[in-house]
Amino acid sequence: MGSLTPIPHTMQLPLSSIFSNYTHVVFATGCTLPTMHPSLPLSPYCVPALSLVHWYTQYPAAPPPPSLEHTTHVSLIGNGNVSLDVARMLLTPPEVLEKYDVPRPVLDVLSRSKVKHVSIFGRRGPLEAAFTTKELRELINLPNSAMVPVPQSILDETAVGETTRQQGRILQLLRKGSKNPFGTTEKTWSLDFFRAPTRLEAPLPGSNLAKLTLAHTALNADHGKAMPTGETSVIDTSLVITSLGFRAEPQAPFYDSTVGHLRTTPGGRVVDPGDGEGGAALNLKNIYASGWAATGAKGVLAATMMNAYAVADTILSDWLPGPDVHTTPVPTDAVTTDKASDSTPPPKDTKVLLNPTPHPEDPPVEVVQGLREGVVTEYGDWKRVDAEEVRRGAEIGKERERMGWEDARLFLGRQ
Repeated sequence: MGSLTPIPHTMQLPLSSIFSNYTHVVFATGCTLPTMHPSLPLSPYCVPALSLVHWYTQYPAAPPPPSLEHTTHVSLIGNGNVSLDVARMLLTPPEVLEKYDVPRPVLDVLSRSKVKHVSIFGRRGPLEAAFTTKELRELINLPNSAMVPVPQSILDETAVGETTRQQGRILQLLRKGSKNPFGTTEKTWSLDFFRAPTRLEAPLPGSNLAKLTLAHTALNADHGKAMPTGETSVIDTSLVITSLGFRAEPQAPFYDSTVGHLRTTPGGRVVDPGDGEGGAALNLKNIYASGWAATGAKGVLAATMMNAYAVADTILSDWLPGPDVHTTPVPTDAVTTDKASDSTPPPKDTKVLLNPTPHPEDPPVEVVQGLREGVVTEYGDWKRVDAEEVRRGAEIGKERERMGWEDARLFLGRQ
C-alpha cells in the first residue's frame, strides 16, 4: 500500500481508495527495513537476519535459502531476540522442528546444514543485552547444543551494582550455563560480549571462510556507551548475519524524516509533517498510528501492546466525545513511547482526507477487481486454508503444514 513490494501476487491499493471508502484509518505497519552495519556491506557472506527469518517463516517475498550445506560457522551481529531466534533455528535438530509448523522446504535445507558453531556478538555486556530471559532459556535448553561458558571475569564485573529482576535472571542463567555441558555436544554457541565488527574480508581462493575483524570494546563510565579499547581480533566465519534492529520505510505516506517514522501527537493521531501553509505541519483528522509505525523500532511486545490499547482509546474518544472511554486500564504515559512525538504540540490546523459518509458495503474498486481475479482472499477462504493446513499437519504428526501462495491458490480452485 503506497509503495511497491517484492511480493509478486500482492495488490497495490492506493491510499486515495482507502480514504474514499473508510471513515478512520490506523497505520500499524511497523518498521519493515533492517538496519545495516556500515562496516558490513551485503555480500554472499553477509546477509540481514530479516532475510533468514523471512526464509524460515516462508514469507511471501520468498528470499533464497542460505547455503547451509557449505556453512560451518555463523556470526550473528547483535544480541537481541531476533539473533537468538535465528541461532535457535540453526542449531535445533530438524527432527525436533518438524513437529511444529516449520515448512517442509525449510526442514529439507536445515537437514543438510553443516553448521557447528554460532557466535552471537554484542558491543556491550550482559546487562545491556537486548534479548529476554525467555529467549535465552530456550537457547540454553537446546537438546544437541552447548553454550561456550561466558568468561567469569565478565560475569563478575557485571554483577557489581544494582540490577533489575530480568538482569538478575539473565546473569543467573549465564552462570549456570547450558543444559548440555560444554564439550559434550557436536554443536556449540557463544555469547561474545564487548565485541563490535569493523571489517569483513571475503574468503581467499580455495576457502569458504571469510575473515571478520572485531574491535574489543568497554563501557564508558560517564555515558555508558561501548567504546573501542584499541585491541582487535580476527575470526574465520562462513556467514555473517546482521541483526541490528529495524527502521521505517522512508517512502511511506506521511513519513517524517526528522523522527524516522510517522509523527504522532499524544494518543497516536498522525501529523502530516509539512503540507500546510508555508510547509507547516497539519493534523490529519481520523488518521492514527500505533506501535512501531508511530514510535520507531523500540520497546518490547508489552509496550507495543499498551500503545495499541491507548490508540484505540483515542479513536473511541474522538468518535464518542464526552466521558473518557477506555478499552482497558492504560497509564497515561503509555499513550506513546516516542519522546519526539510527545514533545511536539498538536498543529493548529487540521486536514481532512477521509470520506465521512462512505457506503458501508462498498469496498475500494481495486478490492472488487481483486476478488474477481482471485488476488484477494476473503475470510471464508482463509478459514478453509487454515483448516486444510491443520488437516495436512495432523496426517504427518505436525501442528500444521503451511501452504505457499501457489499451493493455496490451487487448493481454492484458482488458476
